[in-house]
Amino acid sequence: MRFKFPILSPSTISREINRNGGRRDYRANAADNAAWHRALRPKRCKLTQNRQLARIVATKLKQLWSPAQIAGWLKRTYPDDERFQVSHETIYRSLYIQARGALKKELTQHLRRTRVMRRSRHHTQKTSDHGQIIDMVSISGRPASARERAVPGHWEGDLIFGSNNSQIATLVERNTRYVMMAKVDGKDTETVINALIKHAHKLPTELYKSLTWDRGKEVADHQRFTLATDIQVYFCDPQSPWQRGSNENTNGLLRQYMPKGTDLSVHSQAKLNSIARQLNERPRKTLNYETPADRFSQCVAATS
Repeated sequence: MRFKFPILSPSTISREINRNGGRRDYRANAADNAAWHRALRPKRCKLTQNRQLARIVATKLKQLWSPAQIAGWLKRTYPDDERFQVSHETIYRSLYIQARGALKKELTQHLRRTRVMRRSRHHTQKTSDHGQIIDMVSISGRPASARERAVPGHWEGDLIFGSNNSQIATLVERNTRYVMMAKVDGKDTETVINALIKHAHKLPTELYKSLTWDRGKEVADHQRFTLATDIQVYFCDPQSPWQRGSNENTNGLLRQYMPKGTDLSVHSQAKLNSIARQLNERPRKTLNYETPADRFSQCVAATS
């Protein structure tokens, strides 16, 4: 019988030898025993050893920060102090495996995703039965500066829906990931376009150059929006939500505050502004753990 042995890289072999006495003193039996001993050795969770770190993590979880955001923020805030750095995996393990004295299980309710299985990415894709929109400009015509997120001022938008025929318009700036929301009393195009025009006038013209939307009929009157704001609207290809990736991701984050199946009409514009502010003040991995609010404020200052 011929045995097939796994192919190991030279670095793997080198680490194994150096870990167990070096070339002259390495013994396979002793190395195997040492490996079993290391595996069985009880390891104390870092969050149980450093209660101050555990309190910081718990506070950020209650503010709806994700474990990855917390880990990145800690590394950025305490770059030279490993006592106050912890991986996002350690935070997840502390929540789900429940190391004694680490983090309370109740904190899992603040996590972004609570279901144990992922749905297919096609589950929420919109179908092609939305109908045709007159004189729409395809996303392929969007300038390179918008596609590459090179400059601020290019936004993505969508409606999120709730019970009792309620909806909210969400807007995300592609460069800074800054979020705005608009309360809309209906999904007809006149109501939605009026809300979008009102919000557009709140921003400097330098920071609102284009808007990318899907092919929903709620923006069928996009030409009136462009005439009122001088902002060009671009439309995604059919069944291509990834072309508005920032907005799709943000809508998922917003569901922490406004779960699916709830009545969105109960939220006032002031409440929506408060939720957007909380989201904008959370550090983002894609921004090197800066916040969208900080990045957007820098853009505003540059235009003034």
